[in-house]
Amino acid sequence: MRSYAELPGLMTLMTGDEKHGPSATSTLDVLWVLYDQILRVSPGSVSDPGRDRFLLSKGHGPAAYYAVLAAKEFIPEAWLTDFGSVSSPLGYHPDRSLIPGVEIASGSLGHGLPLGVGMAHGLLAQGLAAPRVYVLVGDAELDEGSNSEAIVYAGAAGLPNLTVVAVDNRSSSWGWGPGGIEAHFAAAGWSATRVSGRDHDALASAFRLTSAGAGSGSDSGGPQLVVAEVESKELG
Repeated sequence: MRSYAELPGLMTLMTGDEKHGPSATSTLDVLWVLYDQILRVSPGSVSDPGRDRFLLSKGHGPAAYYAVLAAKEFIPEAWLTDFGSVSSPLGYHPDRSLIPGVEIASGSLGHGLPLGVGMAHGLLAQGLAAPRVYVLVGDAELDEGSNSEAIVYAGAAGLPNLTVVAVDNRSSSWGWGPGGIEAHFAAAGWSATRVSGRDHDALASAFRLTSAGAGSGSDSGGPQLVVAEVESKELG
């Protein structure tokens, strides 16, 4: 398997105007920490009902996602050089029917979080309390109204197996006002924390806390938000 230091090299194998570079690089560290330290899923367990689920809602910038999947041997590295071609499974948006380990087809912003809420609810309905659902969204994506409905419902339902990580590069249309993104989620009953989106130790600690909080009471047993703050889009 590849190391974190090798990810930039893997990303350079993918060329073309549709890489959405800043969108992809803003997620790189979050993706690496999740797949390297947190997610209970491997290339051999992508169909295991007990696996954790990861949903990339911010699917219009998948280059970092593909690089991490290749580094962790979910997909062959050779696929990266064919990124975006007609015959390639690696499209400009991830396709769950073509790429091992991808849970949803994404890229139309505002869909990943509602799908994650439904997935978390469905797992509990099946008696599968151990698997967690992790959804990566962008701060600008949260402008979509479908997310507000999902946030309110998940908080009211108290879903203990749902973690959302919002990569905040301050590209939301109107900003968030006092309290930031966290206040928006907390008002709906979520637990929320903010860390540096480039600090691997801080990210891992935040994700482990959200997992440990699942099922441990009304204060910590509901849905969890981790805001991963990165450099602004203009600087990225």
